[in-house]
Amino acid sequence: LNCVANARLLAEGPFRRVWIQPAAGDAGGALGAALLVWHQLLERPRLPQPSDAQQGSLLGPAYGNAAVRAALDAAGAVYQAAGSEEELLERTARLLSQGKVVGFFQGRMEFGPRALGCRSILGDPRDAGMQSRMNQKIKFRESFRPFAPVVLREHAAEYFDLPPQVESPYMLLTAQVSAAHRRPVDDGGRRGLELLALSRSDIPAVTHVDGSARLQTVDEERHGRLARLLRRFHALTGCPVLINTSFNVRGEPIVCSPEDALRCFFATDMDALAIEDFLLLRSEQPERLLARREEHLARFAPD
Repeated sequence: LNCVANARLLAEGPFRRVWIQPAAGDAGGALGAALLVWHQLLERPRLPQPSDAQQGSLLGPAYGNAAVRAALDAAGAVYQAAGSEEELLERTARLLSQGKVVGFFQGRMEFGPRALGCRSILGDPRDAGMQSRMNQKIKFRESFRPFAPVVLREHAAEYFDLPPQVESPYMLLTAQVSAAHRRPVDDGGRRGLELLALSRSDIPAVTHVDGSARLQTVDEERHGRLARLLRRFHALTGCPVLINTSFNVRGEPIVCSPEDALRCFFATDMDALAIEDFLLLRSEQPERLLARREEHLARFAPD
């Protein structure tokens, strides 16, 4: 999971492409044990895979509209049901383009430590103040903590110094923001955390102080609805990039169920929640649902 080391291996090693198992941690140990039994103990052959056998790492549970509606009704939430996916994505993309922060809960949960667009919090990377806002008002952590960009695969080489044949579907590579989208920086003698206030690119909320970003590339085959949302956001704004951070607060596991998502949404300053085919706006929620923030946050120790 060392994104910088992975990027150096790709750039400086003998390999044209590198694939990294996205749950390369404690969770991945279970997968390794299964592969050991399958290939070594049962002596099943190793066969080349023409595509990504990890299936986007979307291997967790899914909850359909019926389960989501039941959770919404049980909580007493105010929500709107979209008449179609097109309507849901249009409204979500417009909220993002207006500087709103949106929880995005769709389909199967990710396997591994990264939120890859199914249990995510999304924002507009063009907004220089978005990094601080999302850290302090939603993640409840230090304002300088970086966020990762999610970019349409076909535009990745346009925004980042990434070879055209390379993809990063699991957010496991760093790359420099491309020269075409960088901005000249005059630090004016600033030092330390003061440097964070300087915009270094057209997507400052996901650009680190050294001009790099830990990016995720998105395609229709693996990421479905997230890819279609990005295309709609791109059509509205001309930007094929969004902020993608895990749907949780500091110290909390990534949300899994609709009930988890609602608790986190009510306890933070997220502006909206797109959960399957339903859309919730924070401004429309009953005050009693928003009044239990401290109780929820107290359950999780800071990082």
